Amino acid sequence: MTNALKSAFDSVIAPMLRRPRRIQVAALCTREAKGATEVLLITSRDTGRWVLPKGWPINGLDAPGAALREAWEEAGVKEANINSQPVGIYGYDKRLDGGLEVPVDVTVFETEVTELVDDFPEAEERTRKWVPAQEAAGMVNEPQLQAILREL
Repeated sequence: MTNALKSAFDSVIAPMLRRPRRIQVAALCTREAKGATEVLLITSRDTGRWVLPKGWPINGLDAPGAALREAWEEAGVKEANINSQPVGIYGYDKRLDGGLEVPVDVTVFETEVTELVDDFPEAEERTRKWVPAQEAAGMVNEPQLQAILREL
């Protein structure tokens, strides 16, 4: 491919082939333990990697409300104080059921957990773990999420 053709492809055709980024919301569940901030991580259902509770927007709920619902369903957060202002956004590629990967931007809301229960909708499908924020940054895969966790 000539330089001119490659340049035309990169500037005109390639952007048309990209899928638009989708939006999710996440709860960055925290608690204070021994003078340090701990973060609640959960495992993803498909790969078992460490992630935050997150999901798609929910009709009838604002973004923090949807994040809080995900924290309940995926991690058992029964009561919490969620900040209505996001602490950051990170991106990742989500693999859909058919195997297609779509780019996703996740808006993150800090959530101070006041009650955690063991009986919740996805309890049998996930593992959860409280870890210091700096350790959590080393457990997740997404560089932008690592930066958010290091800022805590």
